[in-house]
Amino acid sequence: MRLTQLLLVMTALGLSDNSLAMDEAAAESLARKSGCFKCHAVEKKKDGPPYKEIAGKWKGKPDAEQKLSTHITTAPKVKIEGKEEEHEQLKSKDPAEVKNVVQWILSR
Repeated sequence: MRLTQLLLVMTALGLSDNSLAMDEAAAESLARKSGCFKCHAVEKKKDGPPYKEIAGKWKGKPDAEQKLSTHITTAPKVKIEGKEEEHEQLKSKDPAEVKNVVQWILSR
């Protein structure tokens, strides 16, 4: 009965299990520890695009989480100032931590 009530409240508030599960502080901390802020910022362009721009690019795309997860965990080649470099990997292989960071990026 309580679970049903909780689901009704979540639906009424427009919340999903993803929005409740994301831990912003943990995601930002892991991104900092992984050196992500060296090339990215939330709103300003640095060597890499801002997280706000990334979120806008992927908004509404069903494969957004999977694509971003792959990007931050596999060190693909990226162009920085005309040079090709390997993108740094997130310093975690824990699927829950990776998903949390991806959801944090997409929520910007």
